[in-house]
Amino acid sequence: MASVRAMASTSLLCLFNAKAAGSIKTLSRAGCSVCFRRNFSSSPSRLQSCMSAWVIDQYGTNGVLRYTEEITMPTINSASEVMIKVYAASLNPLDVSMRGGYGAKLMKLRRDPFSAMSDDNEFPLILGRDVSGVVVDCGSGVTHFSPGDEVWAAVPPWKQGSLAEFVTLTEYEVSYKPKLLSHIEAASIPYVANTALSALVNAGGLCRDNASNKRVLITGGSGGVGTFSIQLLKAWGAHVTVTCSQNAEGLVRGLGADEVVDYTAGDVAEKLETMEKFDVVLDGVGGDTEEYAMGLLKPWSGAKYVTLVTPLLLNTDSMGLLDGTLHAGFTLHSKAIQNILSSGVFYRWGFYAPDGPALDEVSRLVDAGKILPVVEAQFPFTQVPQAFQKLEQGHARGKTVVRVTEEDDEQTEELVQSSRLETAESEQEAQETAKQN
Repeated sequence: MASVRAMASTSLLCLFNAKAAGSIKTLSRAGCSVCFRRNFSSSPSRLQSCMSAWVIDQYGTNGVLRYTEEITMPTINSASEVMIKVYAASLNPLDVSMRGGYGAKLMKLRRDPFSAMSDDNEFPLILGRDVSGVVVDCGSGVTHFSPGDEVWAAVPPWKQGSLAEFVTLTEYEVSYKPKLLSHIEAASIPYVANTALSALVNAGGLCRDNASNKRVLITGGSGGVGTFSIQLLKAWGAHVTVTCSQNAEGLVRGLGADEVVDYTAGDVAEKLETMEKFDVVLDGVGGDTEEYAMGLLKPWSGAKYVTLVTPLLLNTDSMGLLDGTLHAGFTLHSKAIQNILSSGVFYRWGFYAPDGPALDEVSRLVDAGKILPVVEAQFPFTQVPQAFQKLEQGHARGKTVVRVTEEDDEQTEELVQSSRLETAESEQEAQETAKQN
């Protein structure tokens, strides 16, 4: 089954070569290779249609966040989907931006390709991109998970998020939660992991087989993507330099950073220019950083600049889908051509990409002690607005996590047991039908 999972994600093939195939955990479950969809007819009446969640009904500041117990519960709409009872979620800067309408036009089109021709809106919208929880229901074609499995995942921005009791995802977006982590700790990793892997592997061309002794610069290294990237690159044997403020130096050095440059203590570009040049720059800051970062790369050696701060969604928001996409594409093309011709340096944009198989590899590294969760703050589900306020203060030192469900929740166990019972009944009915035929 592991090979099937790996085939589902060719984008990160470098992570799943023959050398590593034996170390990736098997995704099938003995005695239950397929789990069956069930309904909630035996559950409390509210669970049949509604759940608790934090939603927004319009874009704006923190005041648009609204708690409700009457949001429609997600359903399994395809054979490959799983329903997850959310135990913990975490916030990312993207959640703050999306609350204000960032990427609204492109995300709406991604949710419904026909929305461009209608006036339907996307509200109520649930934010939250990270989830750690327990599978409570499966589509009829799911082969990798069964009810009761502890899982983690990054929820794509075009789907309803994890600041809710339940979330539904495809099995290819989900992975088994690391055994050594609590749900609170696990929820701090998936979104930044998928983002960092997409940027470093797809755009940066790095993997564990070629990263040894490569020199990598990470700007803004104390946030979620930065703290994860430091640990991943060190696990791969790279030399890592980080920019951050002086009071975050202890954190990033503790995670493995080889050199740290304090951007508050003078001209950061001048300090970096005195160092040996880099093979890859991962830019999580943007702005003026791009201007000097290109000169920090090794010329004519295949070095790559990868920025996570791109104008694509801002352009589609302000110019419309077609004009915004074309303008962003022209910007990327012109900068890429300019830099490859002038110094042989590759200019690329990095984006989040949903990828359950990539999280399988991350889970293995976590359980091996190579990657640690970095949780700066945690809030109960009743204090989601306060969690957003904390994130908006900036200068993150890791992730802000929301406890959605207590880990000894009895309701989840009831749902799992009910699903297992109905699975057994479905299998028994199938066997009896086969005998009759």
